Amino acid sequence: MPFDITMPIQFHGILSTIGWFDLIDILIVAAILYKIYVMLKDTRAITLVKGVLVLLALTMVCSWFELHVISWLLQKAVTLLFVALPIVFQPELRRALEHLGQGTFFGTAALLNDEQARSVVNELTKAVKQLSATKTGALLVIERDMGLNDISATGIQIDGLITADFLLNVFIVNTPLHDGAAVIRGNRLIAAGCLLPLTENRTLSTELGTRHRAAIGISEQCDALVVVVSEETGTISVAENGHIIRHLDVETLKAVLMPVFASPDAGIKDMVRNWRKKR
Repeated sequence: MPFDITMPIQFHGILSTIGWFDLIDILIVAAILYKIYVMLKDTRAITLVKGVLVLLALTMVCSWFELHVISWLLQKAVTLLFVALPIVFQPELRRALEHLGQGTFFGTAALLNDEQARSVVNELTKAVKQLSATKTGALLVIERDMGLNDISATGIQIDGLITADFLLNVFIVNTPLHDGAAVIRGNRLIAAGCLLPLTENRTLSTELGTRHRAAIGISEQCDALVVVVSEETGTISVAENGHIIRHLDVETLKAVLMPVFASPDAGIKDMVRNWRKKR
């Protein structure tokens, strides 16, 4: 295509028409697109997004070179694909709508202060360590921004303050609550014996049993962090965003759990509070 000298002039003319409201509009759209990317990152949906972008790029290239037949086929394929997107991205769309409904699309839920967070994490890790040592199966679902009332409704409502002894009693073998999941909100255990959806991921290792697949399944549908203790080996695992990390030790688990309960500036707030008390 021959170089058109009027193109730089036209580009300069377009830039001269951009005002402050246009810049604000662009920044808002960029923020929304970045938030969508963060939500899709490390999920199976990101692969589908890349496929859609490749199709769009091919359509533009074929239009540029005036390949009419291929362009027509790609345009029809892209049209059909956009019709199918709500079905393909159903879990991600549900997660985004739940964030919007709870007002947490750009924010986070209320978190515990540093002292409360450390207390909860210590009690949790103490219980998980004991469950791992005795090879007692356990499944702990820690709620974040997205509410888990629909999950907790499938089990027994408890609403008790979290302690290690309390959690150990919940997961006593051959009791009604042992095989289900315990749902944690803040520093309270709100329900136990809950049912979780199993993952449909067929690429997982055959070593993973029903408990681990349930942990991955719920983490695919919401932003919860799930702690799993294997009944066969006592292995400690953590599931998040459809991925599972296995063979964690207690110190690593504590490091993973702490940011879930405490805000990043919680330590600074407590330091300032202690300094004021000393004065």
